[in-house]
Amino acid sequence: MTPGGHAPIGNVDLVKQLNSAAVYRLIDMSGPISRIQIAEQSQLAPASITKITRQLLERGLIREVDQQASTGGRRAISIVAETRAFQAIGVRLGRHDTTITLYDLTGKSLYEEFIPLPESTQQGLEAALFSAITRFLEQIQRKSRELIAISVILPGLVDPYSGVVRYMPHINVSAWPLVENLQKRFHLPAFVGHDIRSLALAEHYFGATQDCADSILVRLHRGTGAGILVNGQIFLGSNGNVGEIGHIQVDPLGERCHCGNFGCLETIAANGAIEKRVRHLLLQGYPSRLTLDNCQIGAICKAANRGDTLACEVIEQVGHHLGKAVAIAINLFNPQKVVLAGEITEAHKVLLPAVQRCIDNQVLVGFRQNLPVVISALDHGSAIGAFALVKRAMLNGVLLQRLLENS
Repeated sequence: MTPGGHAPIGNVDLVKQLNSAAVYRLIDMSGPISRIQIAEQSQLAPASITKITRQLLERGLIREVDQQASTGGRRAISIVAETRAFQAIGVRLGRHDTTITLYDLTGKSLYEEFIPLPESTQQGLEAALFSAITRFLEQIQRKSRELIAISVILPGLVDPYSGVVRYMPHINVSAWPLVENLQKRFHLPAFVGHDIRSLALAEHYFGATQDCADSILVRLHRGTGAGILVNGQIFLGSNGNVGEIGHIQVDPLGERCHCGNFGCLETIAANGAIEKRVRHLLLQGYPSRLTLDNCQIGAICKAANRGDTLACEVIEQVGHHLGKAVAIAINLFNPQKVVLAGEITEAHKVLLPAVQRCIDNQVLVGFRQNLPVVISALDHGSAIGAFALVKRAMLNGVLLQRLLENS
């Protein structure tokens, strides 16, 4: 601001965006809420509140509802966010498949498709993905209201500012301008993010960490990764990527990882590594209800839940190594909550005590007191993380402002 309190030219649009976002955020999170309450909580001038709410009403983003005044007097007009008239497409791009989902603004899934994508090149993957999205758009024509965005999450390294994919674990990518290509093809605002960081954000908006601003989510699936939230925001750093917990070395004498190191957590805690360990022990003759034909992660968790010795020992070992890495992360970030996600959490009665023992032994006392370690409240294989990026763009005003300008 200038000394006179006026925003310099050029910052006017940003101030407008931030003020509109502040009002919309209050309505979305605290509605039904009156204009007077919005003015008190946002500390914006009543005239600004009147102007912004009028714009939001005209665009259909909020609506007025009658609320009985607590004094028993005349009914007060309150405002709530309109969530059914607007929808977004969320895409979870996995290593060999994709999930495409239509969401309303509450994060409710309205229609979903799961499609195999066995492509092995960047060009082939983009062509197959865009074809799948095109077919999905044709399927939802009757169900869709106003589509406001398309969002893709994927494993690998994503530049969150330019929307360029720098690296993926299973195919060679070369500065893949995914956001730009999505916007050109589908004529919608587009967002791209890392699958696990985005899942951590979804957990904050819709899941187990709604009650805290600082949290760590660790997901064990085909790989092992973490999403760190600081003050309700994905912690990314200036390079755009942090949280590669899967590449903390937990066993210096362990197996070689695809990253080139030895004994990374991912070589022990990812689904494939767990299944490989069980097969190895079965071949050595260890007794178990599991068989070589049936030792996928789901069967291993079920066996552990029934007290199968081999399954319990393998999951305890995973919990021990996972706990080491989680303890390091807790000492670094001092979160209010730790969330675990992935298929292995089906055996949480065996897994969580092993993780907790490491935390009790290796974390600063002040950091581990009153620190819940919980299981994710969301489906980690869904596209909800992609929708979380759309939700964030509504709450911080980036997408909200585009909707107001394109009325």
